[in-house]
Amino acid sequence: MAKPLAGIRIADFTVHNAGPFCTHLLSQLGAEVIKIESAMRPDAFRKPHPVYGREGPATFDQVASNKLSVRINLKKPEGVALAKRIVAASDVATESFRPGVMDRLGLGYDALRAVREDIVMLSVSSSGQGGPDSHFAGYAPLFGAWGGLGELTGYADGPPVEIRHVMDHTVGMNAAVALMAALHRRRETGQGGQVDVAAREVAASLVGDMLLLAAAGGAPARMGNAHARMAPHGVYAAKGEDRWLALEVDGDREWCALAALMGVAELATDPRFANENARRLHREQLDALVTQWSCGLEADESAALLQQAGIGAHASWTTPEIAADAHLRSRGAIVEVAEPDGKLRAAVGVPMRLSKGAEIGIDKGTPALGEHEDYVYGELLGLGREERRSLEEAQVIH
Repeated sequence: MAKPLAGIRIADFTVHNAGPFCTHLLSQLGAEVIKIESAMRPDAFRKPHPVYGREGPATFDQVASNKLSVRINLKKPEGVALAKRIVAASDVATESFRPGVMDRLGLGYDALRAVREDIVMLSVSSSGQGGPDSHFAGYAPLFGAWGGLGELTGYADGPPVEIRHVMDHTVGMNAAVALMAALHRRRETGQGGQVDVAAREVAASLVGDMLLLAAAGGAPARMGNAHARMAPHGVYAAKGEDRWLALEVDGDREWCALAALMGVAELATDPRFANENARRLHREQLDALVTQWSCGLEADESAALLQQAGIGAHASWTTPEIAADAHLRSRGAIVEVAEPDGKLRAAVGVPMRLSKGAEIGIDKGTPALGEHEDYVYGELLGLGREERRSLEEAQVIH
């Protein structure tokens, strides 16, 4: 069975992570995504990122597998014209530059609508296409900080915590939903449109409960791993180096079960811990007792005991453990993709399943720069070899 977005083609001008993750998700749902870049300005994530622990491009294959790649030098008028030909053959154009960049290139919404009247254009930016702050650029840490997530993340006695990829990916998922809504509207009305996604607003949308608390006169604050109601609740040291147990106790019954497992059943009736409110007030003493117990056991061992007792718990897994997990592998949530040099590595698959036999997910490996130009320029646009050679000599295809 065809994937649900089969037949949808996307001209993808996005770079870095938030925008590319959006189009990556849509490609796994069946859209044909043509990534447009150049040898002079390849996507930054094609480059080595030692900060991620390896000298190779640690992120690109997580947002580019399944895509087609072509080279276009957008600094040349002929390159802009070539890009418009791809857009004319597409349903969607996506970009993630500062507002105004696509207009200056001659590829703004009005220009693209002139080559395809019903085009849907997605623009992902820091603060949106309009407003007094629209000129600001930004990366994931800025989005989280500016949207309020950073201020609410971290320990009570520490600074706000930087939030990275989860912010970019959340922006990308919001963009994908908005883009599919615009495509549905086009199917119903025949009208295209521009979708404006502001990363800062996505971050702010995730702190709605705290905004409500602040509006009511409250004072939202960082809580670390604590919970406003439940205690114990958090991540506790386990046996071994840098091993941790995630645990949440919901209600008196679960607290009695935990106290029994810890060998201190008498604490279940201790006035400091006898009910939810008392446990919350004596959270620090309680956390110390739980840590004293948890650090003597392997995280998986204590998690199994807690789960058998009906208490929510699990070892805090490392990335290698996630990559090797048989359950995630069986569901296609972790898959192997081929990098341009042929090496295989684990990648995150599409985090959803559809019934009726629709197979979604990653079909192709990470594209080499310009790998699919025979198909895009030849089969799709009908450029002859001489025309292509001429464009390459003029460094339009470059």
